Amino acid sequence: MVPEPRSSTAAKVLVASNRGPVSYSVGEDGELGARRGGGGLVSGLSAIGDEADALWVCAALGEGDREAVRRGVSEPGVRMLDIDAGAGEGVHAAAYNGIANSVLWFVHHMLYQTPLEPAFGPEFRAQWAAYEQYNRAFAEALAAEAAPGAAVLVQDYHLTLVPGMLRELRDDLRIGHFSHTPWAPADYFRMLPDDVAEQVLRGMLGADRLGFLTGRWADAFTECCVRLLGGTSGTRVGVHGLGADADFLRERSRREDVEERMRALREQVGEGRRTIVRVDRTELSKNIVRGLHAYRQLLVDRPEWREQVVHVAFAYPSRQDLAVYRDYTAEVSRVAEAINAEFGTPGWTPVVLHVQDDFARSLAAYRLADVALVNPIRDGMNLVAKEVPVVSDEGCALVLSREAGAYEELSEDVLAVNPYDISATASALHAALLMDPQERAERTKRLAAAATALPPTQWFLDQLHALTPQTPA
Repeated sequence: MVPEPRSSTAAKVLVASNRGPVSYSVGEDGELGARRGGGGLVSGLSAIGDEADALWVCAALGEGDREAVRRGVSEPGVRMLDIDAGAGEGVHAAAYNGIANSVLWFVHHMLYQTPLEPAFGPEFRAQWAAYEQYNRAFAEALAAEAAPGAAVLVQDYHLTLVPGMLRELRDDLRIGHFSHTPWAPADYFRMLPDDVAEQVLRGMLGADRLGFLTGRWADAFTECCVRLLGGTSGTRVGVHGLGADADFLRERSRREDVEERMRALREQVGEGRRTIVRVDRTELSKNIVRGLHAYRQLLVDRPEWREQVVHVAFAYPSRQDLAVYRDYTAEVSRVAEAINAEFGTPGWTPVVLHVQDDFARSLAAYRLADVALVNPIRDGMNLVAKEVPVVSDEGCALVLSREAGAYEELSEDVLAVNPYDISATASALHAALLMDPQERAERTKRLAAAATALPPTQWFLDQLHALTPQTPA
């Protein structure tokens, strides 16, 4: 039996994600301020933002969000869930940090130091129970808000159980799930406790259709289902390679605040010097430390580049509530300082490191880059690899890890590297710096075309249309 929708304004299109399109803060005067988010996911899902029968269900992530829920404040088309208050103290933290970011993220990015970790014991089981509660809260909210036959698009590894839970509550709904991360190979995925691995897969297979960023990740998921469950139980699997938002990036990168930061960066780099640029969060999978070591190896192997090139490294702190991420962020700074101490001269700072998030400064670096270094250990897509060619002024040689999802689309015009091979990455940086300007410009043009083939709005709408019964997978 289909539950009655919560209100007469039940939504026909719903999106569910841990982070929503808006966040709140409480000012000194006690007033709530709202800030709209950015990024590829927000841009893509905003494609339904103007529809009165669309709803985005998300979690309250901070005290400002929770206060907004308590006061009944919300943006049109957004329902924010205060899951801690509704399902017990600490549920969101245990689900988000304990399971999503410390287990599922580590499995799909293959980050565990397996001689020591993981070790699934009572603490894990308590956190897994919280993850189930967290997913149940989303499923119940979606079931209450959805109109009969509505389309529901669930996002990412935080909500792997939602499709199955929602299917039990509302069998009339058309349910999709999209994974923004890689998917682990079956042998690595089976590191999870057997019952949990099966629960994740069956939760996902509650959807009518599952989306992945590349064929590689879709195939890995299918293999897991075949190996553990015997198949995908009729759930369709598709691929949607999220692209860069060309119009937004080109307009935004020409604003005055970006020009100001370009002038400041040019002064820091120094007249006539080449630039190797990277822009990343200090996420373990981004491989920033090995990238720095590769740059150091370039200076060792090719001393002619000393005082002729600067590594502009923007490493924005991520997940600093987890000790392993704080330690990694500290190591990034330590290695950068060591390189500067070893090679720096009074007129040359080999590494210009910034750790404070600044989107305008990132765009300025994109425009100035002679070489972009994108060397993740493993990445679902990596939009930086797609954004740099779109806004580059003079053309940029892209050194790209073959383990980034973007490699599947951009491989013909990049210098590919094994992310673990520091020496080979140093050689690729050397080759990139020597690339003929005309070739670099031509490659950049082709990269930009490939990078924008499926812009965020179309990426989202393609998934929505694929849920309609008459549309093949």
